[in-house]
Amino acid sequence: MSDTLQLEKQLCFRLYSVNKAMNRLYAPMLKELGLTYPQYLVMLALWDKPKAVTVKQLGEMLDLDSGTLSPLLKRMEKQALLHRSRSEFDERSVQVSLSAHGKNIRSKAKLIPAKMFAKTGLPLDEFLMLNNKLDQLLTRLSES
Repeated sequence: MSDTLQLEKQLCFRLYSVNKAMNRLYAPMLKELGLTYPQYLVMLALWDKPKAVTVKQLGEMLDLDSGTLSPLLKRMEKQALLHRSRSEFDERSVQVSLSAHGKNIRSKAKLIPAKMFAKTGLPLDEFLMLNNKLDQLLTRLSES
């Protein structure tokens, strides 16, 4: 009888290990931009938006609560990557927008996805299939 409580049989541990390995590969590339991995995710979300977004919207995009996101955004504002301001329509709402510096580093970051894809060693069809399977898993887990 197989023991299902072995570490190497846990899907959660495989995903955790893959996440750590990916972060290690991202680190040197992001260091050149002066970004940590969580900051890179914020930048990806903001580069995709032509206008300012609220902290709440950004939190929803990144699946982060405001207690985690707010200190991250404060550090990024000190690095001149973004601006935070109160909404003129609702003082309780904080708007986040890219600074000129934040917009400019986008061009330096453009090569990161291709470099990371190359590091996976996967053919494109397998890479796309893996992404699709992970999306399906995330959807199923979110519905639980």
